[in-house]
Amino acid sequence: MKNQLRIAFIIILLAIANGYSQTSTLSTTKVKSNQIELGLRFGQNLGIDAVIPFSKAGRLHPNFTFGDNGVMLGTYVDWIWQINETNGLKIYPGVGPEFWFYDGFDIGVAGDFGMEYAFNFPMTIGFDWRPGFTLIDYKFRTGNWGFMARYRF
Repeated sequence: MKNQLRIAFIIILLAIANGYSQTSTLSTTKVKSNQIELGLRFGQNLGIDAVIPFSKAGRLHPNFTFGDNGVMLGTYVDWIWQINETNGLKIYPGVGPEFWFYDGFDIGVAGDFGMEYAFNFPMTIGFDWRPGFTLIDYKFRTGNWGFMARYRF
C-alpha cells in the first residue's frame, strides 16, 4: 500500500510540473469548466460518475457504485485547481457523504482526491482516490482508487 501511495504521489507531482512547464503554444483552445459531465468510473467496483459545477472553482461530484461489496451512493464537493490556463489539466480535493447498501446499511464520510484532463473535444479522463470512514461499522476504507472517463454536455 505504501508503494501505491508513493507512485500516485510521484505521478501527481510529475503532472503538476508538466502543467507548469508547458507553453500556451501546445493548446490554444480553452476548455470550458462549467459543463455537466457523465461517465463511468473503473476501479475496485464499477460506477456511474457525474460532475455538476456550481461555481468556477467548485462542483458536486455524485457517484453510484456497484460491485462485490454492495451498492454505494456518494456525493462529494470538490474544489478545482486548474494547473495551466490553456490546457484541461486539473487537480481537486473534496469531501462528502457516502451511503452503503450491502448486508445492511451504513453511512460514511469520504475524501475525494484526484486529477483529470479535459480534452478539446467533449471527453474528460482522470483518476482519483476516495478514502472513507463508515460510521456504523467503524471501518476505514483506503482501497477506493478509480479511473474515470466522462462525456461533457
